[in-house]
Order: sequence, then structure tokens, then C-alpha cells
Amino acid sequence: MLAAYAARSSAHEPLSALEIGERPEPEPPAGWATVLLTTAGLNHHDVWSLRGVGLPPDRLPMILGCDGAGLDEDGNEVIVHAVIASDGWTGDETLDPRRTLLSELHDGTLAEKVAVPRANLVPKPSEMSWQTAACLSTAWLTAYRMLFTNAGLTPGATVLVQGAGGGVATALVQLGSAAGYRMWVTSRDEAKGAKAVDIGADRAFESGARLPERVDAVMETVGAATWSHSVNALNPGGTIVICGATSGDAPAKAELTKIFFKQLRVIGSTMGTRSELERLAKFVASQGIQPVIDSVFPLAGARDGFARLVDGEVFGKVVLTVA
Repeated sequence: MLAAYAARSSAHEPLSALEIGERPEPEPPAGWATVLLTTAGLNHHDVWSLRGVGLPPDRLPMILGCDGAGLDEDGNEVIVHAVIASDGWTGDETLDPRRTLLSELHDGTLAEKVAVPRANLVPKPSEMSWQTAACLSTAWLTAYRMLFTNAGLTPGATVLVQGAGGGVATALVQLGSAAGYRMWVTSRDEAKGAKAVDIGADRAFESGARLPERVDAVMETVGAATWSHSVNALNPGGTIVICGATSGDAPAKAELTKIFFKQLRVIGSTMGTRSELERLAKFVASQGIQPVIDSVFPLAGARDGFARLVDGEVFGKVVLTVA
């Protein structure tokens, strides 16, 4: 079957590690199912895998991809949940210290077929497009958990999203706006800030700019470069929800004094559960939300989609059509 896979790793030239070609079809173990994929989505996780982060040489070659939607063995339309719990784990799979994502230990979704545990299949709402379904499993699920599980917000709250343009950031803006939050964004790119306003943000500010008022929560994906600004932007008692640190995890100041004096909450957030993915799919469908899609490529042209991620050109999600 055709697949996009990491054949090797290259820390500085990730595209040189990407191959698009034939790979063996999956042979699902007991309790797993094979999904005939219709669409799939790219994430920065895939680029990190090509760089060798979290994907050691002894697991190569590895089919990439965490996002996917298609037909199960009974012809049901499904969305793939990418978090794979370890054998015997019960409860919230994101808390399993031995959890993995598709494409880390088991082949991922950038292929014509993928094998996943049957419990990881989420019904796709019939009214939802395949391209929308391909956006939800990773970035959108991460945003959903940040906003609705971990932030402790109520409608009318003001939320600052650090950075604008990536899959998580655009999902945060669209989900938060639909839920009745006032969404603000920061960006080094004025054009991306303007696009964020077009999809539902109330205002956009230059990165590090002084805000007209403090906010109730900050959605932090940038890390070291924006950490002090995130702390300073919060109302007393406010919350930072952090899901990543693309600029590094060692800020110049930890801001501990401000955190305890202002009684701020700092919450780590990683992916989401299968039940959260199901609720997300229903919410997106019922609200008529159309995820921002940066570009669409056939699976055979996946390299062009990866190039957009590597170059930092994307605004929204890159989607691959498989069937």
C-alpha cells in the first residue's frame, strides 16, 4: 500500500528522511481493527519524528501520521483516536506513562490503511466532511482539552492564545469563539494575526505587546519566548494551560514570585481522551465549525505538505486525500 514514512532520521534536513512509497499492509492483532483511510492530516509531530525525536532508529521505517478518518471493516465512517494506551491500562489514557501516539510505536495514518485498537474508533458525524474529520485527532483534540477540560473557563471569559497560525492555535480560536469566549491572539506575523481575526478572534496583538486589559486564561504553545508575557497577561487567579514549548522550555525568568503572589494556575495539557474526541466531533458538527485548512494534497504529494510545515508557512491544517 502507498504510505508516507520515515525511512531514516535527519535532525537538520527532515525532508531528506521522508519517503513516499509502498509499505506492507497492516496485520491487526486481536482487539484491533483496520481502517481504510479517506483523509489524513499532518502535524508538527510528524516533522519531529523525521528529525528523530521520539522515534529511535530501531523503529524505522515508520509510517507517519496521527490524524485520520475513513471506513472501518464494517463500512462505518470513523475518526481515528491516535493515543494508544499500554496493555492493561484503565482510565484516562493521556495519564498512562507508557502511552504512545500512532507513528511512535505503531504505524500511523499517512497510508491507505491503518491498524488501531477497536476502542480507538470514534463515529464520524454523517454531516461532517472528510477533510474536517482529518483535522480533529491531534491539534483540535489538544485545543479542546486545553479550553474545555483544563482551563476552567465559563462563556464570556477572555482567553489569550500565544501565537497564531498553527493547527492548535487556529483550533483554539475557532472552538473558543463558538463556545462564547472572547479570543485574543498574539503573532509576530501581522498577516496571520489578521487571519485569526477573520476566523473568530476578537483582537490580534504583536507578540509581547502590552494588552489593554488582563485575561482570564492563556493558551501557551510557544514556551520560553512568551512565558513572561503569559504570566504578566493574567488576572489574579488566572490560568496558563501549556501544551508545548516550540521556542524552548527554559525561559529567562520562571516568574515564580508572580505565580504564587497572584495565585495563578499552571496546567499541563497533552492531547485528549477518546471520549473527548467524540465530544469534539459532535461539537464541531453541531456548531457547523469548518476548521481552517491551509492546503490539501494527495497522499502521493505529501512531501509538498511537509515542506509547508518545515518552512513555517502554514495557517491551519494540511490535509492529505487518500481515497
